[in-house]
Amino acid sequence: MRDRLHLNVNILNAGVFGGSWRFPGTDPVASYGVEHYTSIAAKAEAARLDAVFLADGPVLDPHIRHRTGNSLEPSTVLARIAAQTEHIGLIGTLSSSYNDPDEIARRLGDLDYVSGGRFGWNVVTTAGGAAAANFGRDGEPDHALRYRRAEHVVRSVVAQWATRTELVSPQGRPVVVQAGGSSDGRRLAAQVGEVVFSVDQNVADARAFRAGLRAGAAEAGRDPADLVVLPGLSTVIGGTEAEAAARRALLDELLPTPYARARLEGQLGFPLDGLDDDQPIPLALLHDPDTAGGSQSFYRIVRDVIIAERPTVRQLITRLSGGGGHRIVVGTPEQIADDIELWFRTGAADGFNVMPDVLPSGFDDFVEHVVPELQRRDLFRTDYETDTLRGHLGLGLPSVRKADPDLLVSAR
Repeated sequence: MRDRLHLNVNILNAGVFGGSWRFPGTDPVASYGVEHYTSIAAKAEAARLDAVFLADGPVLDPHIRHRTGNSLEPSTVLARIAAQTEHIGLIGTLSSSYNDPDEIARRLGDLDYVSGGRFGWNVVTTAGGAAAANFGRDGEPDHALRYRRAEHVVRSVVAQWATRTELVSPQGRPVVVQAGGSSDGRRLAAQVGEVVFSVDQNVADARAFRAGLRAGAAEAGRDPADLVVLPGLSTVIGGTEAEAAARRALLDELLPTPYARARLEGQLGFPLDGLDDDQPIPLALLHDPDTAGGSQSFYRIVRDVIIAERPTVRQLITRLSGGGGHRIVVGTPEQIADDIELWFRTGAADGFNVMPDVLPSGFDDFVEHVVPELQRRDLFRTDYETDTLRGHLGLGLPSVRKADPDLLVSAR
C-alpha cells in the first residue's frame, strides 16, 4: 500500500448531482466560462491535490434542457489551467473511438511538454448513439469492438510519445488513465492503464477489483505497483450530520425528474415509459452486464441495486443521485475522512477521484475541512514533493509495447 493517498477533483460542470446548478448561491452557467475551472484548479493546487480531472464526450448532451453540461473541450481548458498553475496534475478525457491516434499523440504530447510534465490522458471508449450520430454513424460500435480499438489507439499513441526526441516533458510522457469496470475495461486497464477509475460501492468489491486488476497487470508482464486505483467519490458535507442530511435532501428535491429518468434509461438500456415513479423496475427486464451496450460499469451498479433493494423508480433515482452510480458519502468532514481512511487502509483504494455535490461550494468544503483532517491523520501530503503528475502519483515510466495492427478495427 502507498504511504499516502492520492486525490483528484472532477470538475464536472456545476457538480455531480443533477440539480447542482439549481442549488442556492450557485451560478447556474458558471461552467460555460473558463474561470470556473481555473478558480477550482487554483484551490486544488493550494490544497496539494494530485490533479484536476475533466470529463468529456464528443457530442452535445441531449439532457442540456434539464441541467448544465460540459461545453468546453478538455485539452483547451487544461492548457489555460497549466498557464495559471505550477504543480497540479492535469487529466483530460479524449475519446479513443472517434479520435485519430496521430493527432492525439501530438496534441497531448505537446500539452505535456508545455505544462512541464503534468498531463494525463483519460482514455474513454465513447458509448451512446448520440455520439455515433455526431460522426455520421448509424449506431454505436459494439462494446468489445470499442475496446479492441482503444487498445490499439493507446499503444499507438504511447509508442509515438516514446520516440519523441524533441519537446519531451520532464515526466517522459503523459500518464494513461482509464476506467476499467467492465470485463473488457478491466483487461484494457491491466494492459495499458496507469491510473484506473472505478465505481465500486463497498470495500469488499473494491478490494477484489483492485486485487484482480493488479493480478491482471502481473500476467501482462507489468509491475502491479504501477497501477493507481481511484474510485469515484461523491461528497455531501455539512458541519453536523443533520446539516449534511439536509443538504442531500435539498439536492434530491432540486433534481429535475425528466433528466433523472432519461439518464437512468440510458444506463439501463430500455425505456421507462410504462412505469410510474412509484413502481419497481421488473427484474425480467434486466440482462447480463457483459451483454450490455453503453457503459457496462454503471449498468452493473444499477442492476445490482435493483436486485438487492427492489426500489421503486423514484427510490432508485434518489439512491443514484439522478441516474448516476458513483458512491455518495454524506456527513461531517470527520466522517468523510473516516470513510476515506477506511478504504485506503484496507486496500480498497489508492485514493479517490473526488466528485463534489455542487461546484464550487462543495469543493470549498472539501479542501477547507476534509483535506486538513486527512493531513492531521498523516494520510495526505502537506506540500508537493515533485513537479510532475507521475511524481505526485509515484509512477515511473512503463515499458512500451508496440501496437498490434490487427487491433485497429474501424468504429463504423
